[in-house]
Amino acid sequence: MIKHALIIAFAMALSACAAGPSGRPSDAPELRPVAAVDLARYAGRWYEIARYPNTFERGCEAVTADYTARPDGRVGVTNSCRQGPVGTRIRAVQGVARVIDGSSGARLAVNFAPFPLPAGDGNYWIIYLSEDYQYAVVGEPSGRYLWFLARTPTISPETRAQLQAAAEQQGYDLRLLEEVAQP
Repeated sequence: MIKHALIIAFAMALSACAAGPSGRPSDAPELRPVAAVDLARYAGRWYEIARYPNTFERGCEAVTADYTARPDGRVGVTNSCRQGPVGTRIRAVQGVARVIDGSSGARLAVNFAPFPLPAGDGNYWIIYLSEDYQYAVVGEPSGRYLWFLARTPTISPETRAQLQAAAEQQGYDLRLLEEVAQP
């Protein structure tokens, strides 16, 4: 079982390197994360509302991400989804995130591989976060990834408009977003 989980995690990490085209033009302004994130408040369950298509979430619906504070200062990450009709096979992968120095918690290097990978500038940038920590937009500088996250499985049209506006201000092409079905 552990060997199988390691193989899945490794395959997901490798597939991240083979992401689709960028959803931000090359002349887009430099990506700006939020000023600071209180990771204790950010911890907990987030529901994926919409995302850019990517290979490691192909066929995934009912996607959740659970973040937990670790004693070593890093963040535990568990991503889960259902593949096929809701109520069928559940797929989960665990990883660890580390805060990028000088980012005040707004940029993280998330690693699902069974071995340490270089962190660089981080691959998880929180570019919008509501004051009450209920909604977030996450991307990264290449523009290949974008996620709309919420603490609830659904959001209001007004909240959706806020998330879209935040992503557009950062140069993201919203035509690439795909909705994520939640139960």
